[in-house]
Amino acid sequence: MSVPTTPLANQLLIALPSLADTNFSRSVALICQHDEDGAMGIVVNRASEYTLGEVLGQMGVEGGSDSLRAQPVLAGGPVHPERGFVLHDGGLNWDSTMQIGEQLYLTTSREILEAMVLGEGPANATVALGCAGWGSGQLERELADNDWLTAPSDAELLFSMPLDARWQAAAGRIGVDFAHLADYAGHA
Repeated sequence: MSVPTTPLANQLLIALPSLADTNFSRSVALICQHDEDGAMGIVVNRASEYTLGEVLGQMGVEGGSDSLRAQPVLAGGPVHPERGFVLHDGGLNWDSTMQIGEQLYLTTSREILEAMVLGEGPANATVALGCAGWGSGQLERELADNDWLTAPSDAELLFSMPLDARWQAAAGRIGVDFAHLADYAGHA
């Protein structure tokens, strides 16, 4: 597998306070794929109404530790909310895995969840329901309209930081403090 060379893959999109779209207000999305046809990402700072145990139960996957089953499942975005996406580290190859960056992958197959239950999955993994999608040129227009900031992704933010801290922390990675930023945008 080679690391994708798309412009925004493995970058975080950080919604500016002025972004009015309720699907993305105060959100942080990891861009997983970006090319001339558009972009796909996973919102990484919003919990869904489900725990991983509930999702595994709906899939008929038994077992797993109490801490694994208690993990919140993310609301990954408004597109395909019925589909599961596993954002993870490690170099194991699963069916339906896409490499996002060095040691960062997105997998959509059931087998990774079964491996996680058995304790044989990746060291760090986050499960999301749904994803975010942008049509050709749409993300570029939204960036030009000052709807988003971009920042490099990092494992701490994606896997261990509390969800409610990720929006401000992602902005802080590039020196932005939303407490000192007006909730409107303009062009000079």
